[in-house]
Amino acid sequence: MSLPSIPHWTPDDYLAFERRHPDKHAYVDGRVIRQAGGSQAHAMIGINITSSLHQQLRTRECSVYGSDMRVQIPHANAYVYPDVSVVCGAAHFADAHDDTLTNPVVLIEVLSPATERYDRGKKFQAYQTIDTFSEYLLVAQDTIMIEHFIRHTDKLWTFSVVTDRASAITLTSIQCVLQVEEIYAKVRLDAPSELPAE
Repeated sequence: MSLPSIPHWTPDDYLAFERRHPDKHAYVDGRVIRQAGGSQAHAMIGINITSSLHQQLRTRECSVYGSDMRVQIPHANAYVYPDVSVVCGAAHFADAHDDTLTNPVVLIEVLSPATERYDRGKKFQAYQTIDTFSEYLLVAQDTIMIEHFIRHTDKLWTFSVVTDRASAITLTSIQCVLQVEEIYAKVRLDAPSELPAE
């Protein structure tokens, strides 16, 4: 279904449209962008992470949401769909529909060729304007690589990268551990290229 021809959408226009249609769309400063479907690997990684975090947080005052939960970024005038969101304490929503989260603590994106540059750049910059946002994971879907950003102050983040299937990542803000082996369970990764014969 095509988007209505509206030169500059307001947030109210966008939310009214989005709630009437099955397809997902992001909203960035007056523009509405249709969300592309993901690959099998993308979907499986998202499910693996969501399942692991849900199991670890099931008896705590934290909630894990998959890619159907919209997140509002007021300072960027944006609404987006992270692959995984975690909130601790009461979940705060933009309005009474309870479908637009405003206070995520952890956000996770599974990278794809179409979104990788945005997820690393402007989207991450926009996420940083959310006061509660403390940790960010970028997860490659074609190779084992997980980039982990931890917020210390508004202008200080630490960065680490994991490429070992036997290792684990500790999400300190929610006291959870993600095993890399579990993140990539049942995911077919690209085979390493062979070295040329000498």
